[in-house]
Amino acid sequence: MRWISGLLLPIVTGCSVLAVGPFPRTIIPAEIAAPPNQRLELIVAAVGAQIYRCDAKKDAPGRFEWVFQAPEARLRDVAGKSFGRHYAGPTWEADDGSKIVGTVQTRIDARDKTAIPWLRLATKATGGAGLLANVTSIQRVSTVGGEAPAGGCAEPDQGRILRVDYSADYYFYVPR
Repeated sequence: MRWISGLLLPIVTGCSVLAVGPFPRTIIPAEIAAPPNQRLELIVAAVGAQIYRCDAKKDAPGRFEWVFQAPEARLRDVAGKSFGRHYAGPTWEADDGSKIVGTVQTRIDARDKTAIPWLRLATKATGGAGLLANVTSIQRVSTVGGEAPAGGCAEPDQGRILRVDYSADYYFYVPR
């Protein structure tokens, strides 16, 4: 899918700037930039929830915290059409059956402290032929929400599942 090729604008002070269809222009910080031997193949928007469970802190007996379990989101392409879903792994699965599993390489704090961090992930596994088959890295940017409550949780909440709404844009890169 080469419809995104050529939409990268010049690099400005170590950041890439993108303007794609209805997606807002996003400055990509150098800390999570894709490797130079990769090119942007596609962008999808995610809307869903980050799922947490209240568990005892491992290093602080008698104290509890929200522990991340998995994302759960629907993905849409730049035209707003259904693209697929995002779930535990972390896994991105396209409607065409192709999927990838990623592993976090680096993260930076989101500008909004109630938002989950921006990430660069590497593909550690792929499955199925299709749109995601050649993806080698992923960026999560433009995050809104998704962070667990700052105060943690308490013993009566132990085992409770909490779903925190979030949205993000995911950029998928392939080899040049």
